[in-house]
Amino acid sequence: MTVNTFHSTRSTTDSLTAKQAIRKGIAADGGLFVTDSLGEQQVDLGNLADKSYQDIAVDVLGKLLPDFSDEELRDCVAQAYGSQWADPAITPLKPLGDDYVLELFNGPTSAFKDVALQILPRFMTKTVEANSTGDERVMILTATSGDTGKAALAGFADAPGTGITVFYPEGQVSQVQELQMSTQSGGNVAVCAVRGNFDDAQSAVKGIFADEALSERLAADCNTVLSSANSINVGRLVPQVVYYFVAYAQLLSQQIINVGDEVEFCVPTGNFGDILAGYYARRMGLPISKLTVASDRNNVLFDFLSTGVYDRNRDFFTTISPSMDILISSNLERMLYYLSEGDTDLIAMLMKELSVTGRYEIPATLKTAIGGIFDGGWADEDQVKTAIRECWDANHYVIDPHTACGYHVMTHTEADPLTPRVLLSTASPYKFPRVVNEALGLDTPESDFSCMDVLSAATGTTAPKALRDLESAEIRFHDVTDIDGMPRYVESVAEQLNK
Repeated sequence: MTVNTFHSTRSTTDSLTAKQAIRKGIAADGGLFVTDSLGEQQVDLGNLADKSYQDIAVDVLGKLLPDFSDEELRDCVAQAYGSQWADPAITPLKPLGDDYVLELFNGPTSAFKDVALQILPRFMTKTVEANSTGDERVMILTATSGDTGKAALAGFADAPGTGITVFYPEGQVSQVQELQMSTQSGGNVAVCAVRGNFDDAQSAVKGIFADEALSERLAADCNTVLSSANSINVGRLVPQVVYYFVAYAQLLSQQIINVGDEVEFCVPTGNFGDILAGYYARRMGLPISKLTVASDRNNVLFDFLSTGVYDRNRDFFTTISPSMDILISSNLERMLYYLSEGDTDLIAMLMKELSVTGRYEIPATLKTAIGGIFDGGWADEDQVKTAIRECWDANHYVIDPHTACGYHVMTHTEADPLTPRVLLSTASPYKFPRVVNEALGLDTPESDFSCMDVLSAATGTTAPKALRDLESAEIRFHDVTDIDGMPRYVESVAEQLNK
């Protein structure tokens, strides 16, 4: 059996434990941490139907993070998946016509990122406890296209031994998303808008991680090391594997399938983390026949799956599904690593080409391997709005614009009547009430909060209290920086926290 250690997608020089990989966040060469043991331990499907979300999480995470003890995992899971969730099932599965929808937005920030970002701080605390220096602070550094930022802030606010700095693209998130971040409480948090798009911010964050001089100053002057809450961090990725097994468990318990039957998943994704978790689940024994990538107008992933060419040299569109407005899908690198059978030289070459030229082309054999598992589709702005309206008309179920990308792709793909299809619903529609109201032909008052009230009255649904209460929340953060000012901003936050 292969030793379950973690190394970069671009080399095998590292040999880290899961705790070390989570703490470090990203490899020194810019690659993402992977383990060659993925899939050696399979999840027993036979008793899934009888298990709670929490029990499935302990089982799955124990196979993915072997140096966490069972007691540590149970403690992390109990804290992460408790009363802060609006539904005791955590990620309930609901019928959607002849298909199914897996609700991932019942956490404290009403987005699927909560599934991982409620537990990542608990993981990080365990790595702090295991760290020999004891008083060293971990600074979480994250770029967000809208949802990760708030979910990370909510998870890490006042977490012992940590600080967190979040960057988001100025003017390119919804009013609700921006207020969620700028009103965040906590003595160890900082939020800053950047003049640029998400890809600019994400690339700058990766550059900060690679800046050895900055790291040395942070360590010497502020006793601080950097880590990430983006899905480049393996500790952010692996909790998402759990809900694929939980979806299967609910299909079993509802007697929709029998053990061993195949299931399809349709996943709205920009950074490829949400759907990569499904691939991890497949490697661990979940019978997934197909994983369908749903993109918005920034359809770089669809073009890649169709042609084998990844090319970010294209227009960037600011859309009504802002969390998917991404042209550099970081987690694709992990998928390429596994489906190239661990060819680190190939991955290093492809990522260098992407950095230098903005594009790369994969070998034909690799494209064939990817096509055997992944499919793709995309929706433009009009199709997203139509999908929101059609889903309401057909099912009396309200979806947000990101989930609507998936709904459009799923309902325009030929279905196998013997294989259930599950759409992952990534955010509450109340995070984007103006877009949803426009799609449903409802009034769109000037305030997003008035839009929430209109949507609630028209559909009989209720806005999550945490979102509705933002109207009267105090704005704490007004900071804005250029891309080249991000490193200094991080350093200033670390200095402030060290006082």
